[in-house]
Amino acid sequence: ALHSSVMYKVNNTTQDPFYFILTGIPGFEAFHIWISIPFCCFYTISVMGNTTILIIIWIEPSLHQPMYLFLSMLALTDLGLTLTTLPTVMQLLWLNIQKITFEACFAQFFFLHGFSIMESSVLLAMSFDRYVAICHPLHYASIFTSKVIGRIGVAIICRCVMAVLPPLFLLKRLPFCHSHLLSHSYCLHQDMIRLVCADIRVNSWYGFALGLLIIVLDPLLIVLSYALILKSILGTATWAERLRALNNCLSHFLAVLVLYVPMVSLSMTHRFAKHAAPLVHVVIANIYLLAPPVMNPIIYSVKTKQIRQGIFHLLFHRKLR
Repeated sequence: ALHSSVMYKVNNTTQDPFYFILTGIPGFEAFHIWISIPFCCFYTISVMGNTTILIIIWIEPSLHQPMYLFLSMLALTDLGLTLTTLPTVMQLLWLNIQKITFEACFAQFFFLHGFSIMESSVLLAMSFDRYVAICHPLHYASIFTSKVIGRIGVAIICRCVMAVLPPLFLLKRLPFCHSHLLSHSYCLHQDMIRLVCADIRVNSWYGFALGLLIIVLDPLLIVLSYALILKSILGTATWAERLRALNNCLSHFLAVLVLYVPMVSLSMTHRFAKHAAPLVHVVIANIYLLAPPVMNPIIYSVKTKQIRQGIFHLLFHRKLR
């Protein structure tokens, strides 16, 4: 009777508001104000850096090329990922507000995982762009037309929505009758699924299949594109041309490492190190969500001459005004 009462209370969210409880940095609750300083810096760098890249690509006609259009997609994705986690993280660190409503948590779940998958999808598209540009330069303009790039963007959005909606609906129909305490300061699927007191085999298998798709298939296709690029430039180009082609790919390669190394680490930790210290899970999750939005604008600003020139041009015009 008691179990039925608990189940009714949890599922009857229209009459009784249901909350999840967010967690900050375990063991460092007393230092949340000080911890908020580096977080605030990271978020500021991410928002300003990605916004600057978007503005530069928008106002510079010479950058309206496939490579930079894909870069603008990446910057937009990073900006979305930052703005998804910023509210809950900063309100917890600054104001110690730990409660998040059922609906808000699932909305954050959707956008957080959606933008993560979108990041992987955009990097995959960028790898194909680099392959065509280096291996088939004469056909590059005819393959990557504005219409094709638009279709790729729509396909990426559809892929993300179709990947995230099923686990969201599968999770939403399940009863949460264990502790409502989450392990992070945002709503991750891997974290929320622990609180369910029902059969989660369908959710687990779907999560496993999605992990294979994003964490295994996307990087494999990216590696394949780079293998073909290496084969092409080593077979036909001079050493100077080889170095120039590799330098053009370096920023994208670094962006791939910045995304997939933390992503794989987080997935492996959740699956095979469930009993590790909570601090380990929190640190890896924060690196996974903060590293790409913070590092990508820095990488592309340093390694891409046209973006550097755009930044100087933007600053120079501001000085004149």
